[in-house]
Amino acid sequence: MNDRYEHLLRKSRDAKRGEHDAWCVQSTGEKVAVALVLNRADWLAEIGYTIPEAIERSGTEWVAIIPQVARQLAEEE
Repeated sequence: MNDRYEHLLRKSRDAKRGEHDAWCVQSTGEKVAVALVLNRADWLAEIGYTIPEAIERSGTEWVAIIPQVARQLAEEE
């Protein structure tokens, strides 16, 4: 696992546990990626992003790890 993966996993865990309040304090880039991980289109809409815009904003390196992070979070339940 690399630093990006660990960072996104940590931020996603925080938002999953702390819900909206934990997500709100993240940077815009983190919010976008975490909302994709957690499948929260409503959170994306709140910050003015559609799913395609969020994917574009995240970039290919982050988008490539989003499914892995989502799977790991699901396995932790």
